[in-house]
Amino acid sequence: MSLAFVLPSCVLAGYVVGYLLDKAFGTSFLYIVFLIAGIAAGFVELVREVQRDSRE
Repeated sequence: MSLAFVLPSCVLAGYVVGYLLDKAFGTSFLYIVFLIAGIAAGFVELVREVQRDSRE
């Protein structure tokens, strides 16, 4: 069940952090950087969860 929420929550968190930093600094590119970082973190966590579940 947690696999369904890992990737979207990481992507959303990355987007929100980037969006807030863009608003704070007056830039327009940080949301893309943090969105990509969130996608990467989501896939890493997804792989870790699958590996953990396959061992059990």
